[in-house]
Amino acid sequence: MGSMARLVPVADPADPRLADYTRLRDVNLRKSLEAEHGLFIAEGEKVIRRALATGHPARSFLMADRWVEPLADALDEAGAPVYVAADAVVEAVAGFPVHRGALASMRRLPLPDVASVVARARRLLVLEDLVDHANVGAIFRCAAALGVDAVVLSPRCADPLYRRAVKVSMGAVFAVPYARMEHWRDGLDALRAAGFTLLALTPDASAVPLAAAPSGDRVALLLGSEGDGLTSHWLAEADAPVRIPMDTGALASGVDSLNVVAAAAIACYALVSGT
Repeated sequence: MGSMARLVPVADPADPRLADYTRLRDVNLRKSLEAEHGLFIAEGEKVIRRALATGHPARSFLMADRWVEPLADALDEAGAPVYVAADAVVEAVAGFPVHRGALASMRRLPLPDVASVVARARRLLVLEDLVDHANVGAIFRCAAALGVDAVVLSPRCADPLYRRAVKVSMGAVFAVPYARMEHWRDGLDALRAAGFTLLALTPDASAVPLAAAPSGDRVALLLGSEGDGLTSHWLAEADAPVRIPMDTGALASGVDSLNVVAAAAIACYALVSGT
């Protein structure tokens, strides 16, 4: 039996109880605040429900009155304070119009280490230094939809629990196990020691087409940053460079590569369907 939600009307954007929701588009502020308090922000009914369903405790909620009834069961079960405010107040706190209406401040769970995340995995994505939160969120959504078992992040990769990443992933960041490497230079060693074949995705025409890539019981696909792709160090560390073959018509039009999200979607399908 859940407890009834505690509804708290709020009229002042400067109310200190709303500090978790301050300036949600200020990346530097949010990194500092969320790290200090061990929280992240879930936006929208679907994402909030998925965060709660995967065991993330709620610190509080902030929403317009019209969202209280649709979320009533989840709010009752969570038992955290529900700050109810006019749209203008929510916008003043968040720093933009919150069209999805509802926000939740959630507690982060302890992040597992790489070894425990990959222990039972057969197909992995490994992200090196992706800095765009939307891209990270979209790649998690691809991974969840196409059956990738887990994701491993390099130390400098963007935070999957940053609000924008969570929103774009539609909560898939809660469904796919992930871990962050402690060290970049030797971070791939643990995956190789665990029996993974390391495939480095690159647009290089000399790389092996995905369909002909080396396979095995355990395969990890490496994806590089949005601008430069994989570093030369990780390319050299991989067992084989692989590419998505481009149509000759596309090449004639000057399209020799795809953005990292499109490439990830195709590569995830190939990675899993080849099992």
